[in-house]
Formats: sequence, structure tokens, C-alpha cells
Amino acid sequence: MRHLIVVLLAISCAGYAASDRYDVDPEHFTVGFLVEHIGFAKVFGMFRVAEASFSFNEESAVVSDVRVVIKADSIFTGIDARDRHLRSEDFLSVKVYPNIVFEADRAILKRRQGHLIGTLTILGVNKPLTLTVTWNKSGVSPLSGSPYVAGFSLRGSFERSDFGMNYGIADGLVGDTVELIIELEAHRQ
Repeated sequence: MRHLIVVLLAISCAGYAASDRYDVDPEHFTVGFLVEHIGFAKVFGMFRVAEASFSFNEESAVVSDVRVVIKADSIFTGIDARDRHLRSEDFLSVKVYPNIVFEADRAILKRRQGHLIGTLTILGVNKPLTLTVTWNKSGVSPLSGSPYVAGFSLRGSFERSDFGMNYGIADGLVGDTVELIIELEAHRQ
């Protein structure tokens, strides 16, 4: 009986192998967004400076300890005047709130898909945010020089008014819903 208990414990512990820590490669990290402009079309923008790290257990397909920090003043839409306005107090107030942060505890992926439930902080306001996650691929990259890389795609949306960012909503100039598009490659540490 004692041997059976030892074997069962060994099997159950094997299922909880340690996660590996990953740092997102800044050269292969895109944080983009879409927001309606007067209802005619959506404006695409991105943040040029962001960093992220997470833990990932490939065997159990568990992503955990996620932290993403986006430099708010790195916003870029291709139009200088619009980017200055987005940095102002009407939108991101980057002088007071230099970072946008997303943190999440855990996502379990099934068939390489899952949901990452976390907290998004914008303008000092914390709100829950759920992102869909697709685990694209893991393996040795022939290009990066990194011993091992994992790639993910994430999508989600939120209402900017939930964070007190109300400019242009009442008159229909700027949409409330922000659609997120995140693509990343991360190096195993």
C-alpha cells in the first residue's frame, strides 16, 4: 500500500511541473487597438513601447503571472495632431498616468485556446478585462537566437468610459468600445 501511495503522489506531482518564465521580445510585440471614428470607420492605433512577462507551463497549457506594462505616451495612429490629443487629459493624460497595466493570474488553454481574466488599469482606474488567448506555437526560433520561443495572439475589448475617458462619446465623434489586438513572441528564460 505504501508503494502505491508513493507512485500516486509521483504521478500527481508530475502533472504540476514547474512553469517556465518568459519575457516578451519587444521587437515582436504589438499592442494595437481599433476605435470608431464618427461611425464611418475605425481608427487603428498602437503603442510603440510596452513590456511583458508571464509564466507558461507548456505541458499543462497554463499561462500565469501575466504582467503587461504599456507606455501611454508611445501611442501612435499615424497622425501627429491626433496622437497629441490622445496623450492629453481628454484621453490618456500621460503626464499624470504614464503607464497602462494589465495583470492576470492564470489561463488554462484547451486545444491552444483559452481566456485570460485579469485587471486593466488606465487613468488609475482598475477594471476586469478578459482576453481570448491563442497559443500559436512554441519551439526553437531559427531567427531570434533565443533557445526557445512561445507565440501568442490575444484579443479583447473594453469600454473606455468605464475608466472615466468620456471625450467624444456623447456626440458620437469617438466610439466608446476599444478593441484590443495583441501579438507577441516571448523568450523562455
